[in-house]
Amino acid sequence: MDMKVTASTSAEQLPAVLDAVDTALIAEIQTGLPLTTHPYAEVGRRLGLDEEEVIARLQRLLKEGVIKRLGVVVRHHELGYRANGMVVWDIPDSEVSELGLCIGRFEFVTLCYRRPRRLPDWRYNLFTMIHGRDRDEVLANVDFLIDRCGLQTVAHEILFSQRRFKQRGAIYHKSQLQKETGN
Repeated sequence: MDMKVTASTSAEQLPAVLDAVDTALIAEIQTGLPLTTHPYAEVGRRLGLDEEEVIARLQRLLKEGVIKRLGVVVRHHELGYRANGMVVWDIPDSEVSELGLCIGRFEFVTLCYRRPRRLPDWRYNLFTMIHGRDRDEVLANVDFLIDRCGLQTVAHEILFSQRRFKQRGAIYHKSQLQKETGN
């Protein structure tokens, strides 16, 4: 499988508790973890740390909010999924949490998140990404969601991707991290 693990950080919220090892660790993982059976051990080897220290530091950085999330970027196209539909829904605000949970539980939904409406031009407040081998599969999955989650009266649009862009988390240069933390 062609995938990489990314880490997203926020430079404006970096606390002053980062040391040089933290900075080096963030720089090492921000373009992806090595695809090995023990990626944290490999990262540690590159930095002169053991696997347990890499894991402990990452857990601390996540807890402190320095790293916002660790996530997997799956390259769907290479796996045979040629159609991508961002389905935008106009869900009543009082039902967004409940319906978002219903929609997000299906494996063909790879993203499900709430965004503020931008009235009067954009009424949609729930966004879901559905990947399929072709457009018909995406359309069938949308119909399935409508049926299973009771969305028959909910306005929605399907925005099919027309081209692919590189997907990755935020990338910070070591000098930027050092400047932000004073290290």
